[in-house]
Amino acid sequence: MDISSLDISNFLPHREPMLMVTSVLEIDEDSVATQFYISENCVFLKERKLSETGLIENAAQAASAVVGQSFFEKDDLEGKGNKLVGYISAIKKVEIFQQPKAGETIITKAKLLSRFDTGGMTMCSLETETFLAEILIVSSTMNFLIHEV
Repeated sequence: MDISSLDISNFLPHREPMLMVTSVLEIDEDSVATQFYISENCVFLKERKLSETGLIENAAQAASAVVGQSFFEKDDLEGKGNKLVGYISAIKKVEIFQQPKAGETIITKAKLLSRFDTGGMTMCSLETETFLAEILIVSSTMNFLIHEV
């Protein structure tokens, strides 16, 4: 799949100002890499830095793409089948080493640790790492519930 022209907002239930992923760089069945440009009007800015809450929300939105993609048809590049809702059911670990500033771009990578499907609902655990340039600024492990509506 060519993801270079993929509009991520078609696949996440979030909309501005809560959309915390600008683009998908890579994705496969077990992992994803996303990019987020921190604009001056980001709702999660505090003193021109992306807040802890914003960093966690970015990691959660990136991570949800790994499992969320399985709910779409492979040729649905416009997200017409988007009827998903996801919830963070547990934040098992979060370490924040640095807060990026407005005008900077962060890269978040997520890796699937476990997945359990129960009909219309999926329970999963993912590990994330967020980078500013090559510097690790956030590390987390979260559990999610994802289901169709």
